[in-house]
Amino acid sequence: MITEAKIAEMIQQAKESTKKKKFKQSVEMILVFKDIDVKKGFALNEVVQLPKTSSPATVCIMATGDMGQKAKDAKADAVVGAEQLEKFAADKRGSRKFINKYDFFLADTQIMPAVGKVLGQLLGPRGKMPTPVPFNASIESFLTRFRSSIKVRARATLAMSCKIGDESMENSDLAVNAHAVLSAVEKKLPNGEKNLKRIIIKTTMGKPIKQIEEVKKKHA
Repeated sequence: MITEAKIAEMIQQAKESTKKKKFKQSVEMILVFKDIDVKKGFALNEVVQLPKTSSPATVCIMATGDMGQKAKDAKADAVVGAEQLEKFAADKRGSRKFINKYDFFLADTQIMPAVGKVLGQLLGPRGKMPTPVPFNASIESFLTRFRSSIKVRARATLAMSCKIGDESMENSDLAVNAHAVLSAVEKKLPNGEKNLKRIIIKTTMGKPIKQIEEVKKKHA
């Protein structure tokens, strides 16, 4: 696997090649794969917790009763109960706008069937189906985990991209995040790092910095 030091160098180059904008640009990592038959249903759909974060992900919790109150007390970004779910059923446009506002969705196991029925067709294609939360689970722990996480997705394609932070972060911290994503992805590839062809780092509006990784054949 490429070292964190090398990734940090690429991040530095990406930052240097970017013109300053009036907004804070994201730093993105693009992975290109090889020797994978996408026709056989290759897909990635992983939640990866990043060691370093500058802006937390937004989390909506769908719950009622005691769990709904705990979610409010834990200051979830949004808490959706049964009544609001019923309103979503009659307002598809409003539902789409609401879904696009949040990075992750969690749901009380008691309300999951209703969530699937009302919002499943919208959440599924976006890779945002809620993670079930057991009745006695710690809402705070779930929020802490998901607020520092990103979604890594690829479906029937030999490439994926994800945000590993923003340009205000230290290069070393961004490199640690990139390495965490690489580790998680390689575990899901059919042949691990042998399926990794290229790593690309770029800012939102910047020039892509490419690194071709020649994976050495391992000897037993």
